[in-house]
Amino acid sequence: MNDGAVNVGGARLAVEVAGSGPPVVLLHGLGGTGNFYQPQLAALAERFTVVRPDLRGHGRSPTAGEISIEGYAADLLAVLDALELEQIRLVGHSMSTLTVQHFAAAHPDRVSALALLGAVHAPAEPGRQAQRQRAATVRAEGMVAVADTVVANATSPATRRDQPVVAAFIRELLMRQDPEGYAQGCEALAGAAEPDTAAIRVPVLLATGADDGVGTPAVSEELTDRLTDAQVAVYPDCGHWTALEAAAQLTDDLVKFL
Repeated sequence: MNDGAVNVGGARLAVEVAGSGPPVVLLHGLGGTGNFYQPQLAALAERFTVVRPDLRGHGRSPTAGEISIEGYAADLLAVLDALELEQIRLVGHSMSTLTVQHFAAAHPDRVSALALLGAVHAPAEPGRQAQRQRAATVRAEGMVAVADTVVANATSPATRRDQPVVAAFIRELLMRQDPEGYAQGCEALAGAAEPDTAAIRVPVLLATGADDGVGTPAVSEELTDRLTDAQVAVYPDCGHWTALEAAAQLTDDLVKFL
């Protein structure tokens, strides 16, 4: 495994690379890190070169430069160029489902398949206001002000009851974030534009939890109707943190799809 960093736009982004074979890039969502995909790593690394960046302002990557959906997509392109990866299979979770769709639409020659976990739309105005308010709360009070609420609202009752270690890990991911980086991530989501799904021509897997109140099954079904070649997987007793709450099911589906 290569646990290093890539120079991108004046910042050194943390990027882990493991395995060998065709490249797969895994992008976490708001409040996550590359470790969100740790349950899938071993199975994927047997077949693929797996690349897991920490988004700018998240985890071990600095809060510096432009933090926006467009900025995340620009960082992804820079990481691919730095690692000399011409064409990839691309996976995104939550907020990053917007980033990877924008990237696939803008750079169709660089993406051969797309997986969207807990896919979301660009927020409507009430959602934009809520994200800006969350940013203000975190700046004023730190990550402790939102961590427990996110765990309670974005995981399934079954996860909190039967997988307490998963719920604890999600809380730890959140608590370890730089508050300013997380706040700017909230503002990036608040400023997001809806992707041009008509420009996405590659096969797409949409995977979400039956109990996901953020990237609901209805959103995935709607996107399936818009996309040229898409399939949906809905996991029972799973909320929004798909790769952790439905780890085994998602791993199997990603291996088959990718």
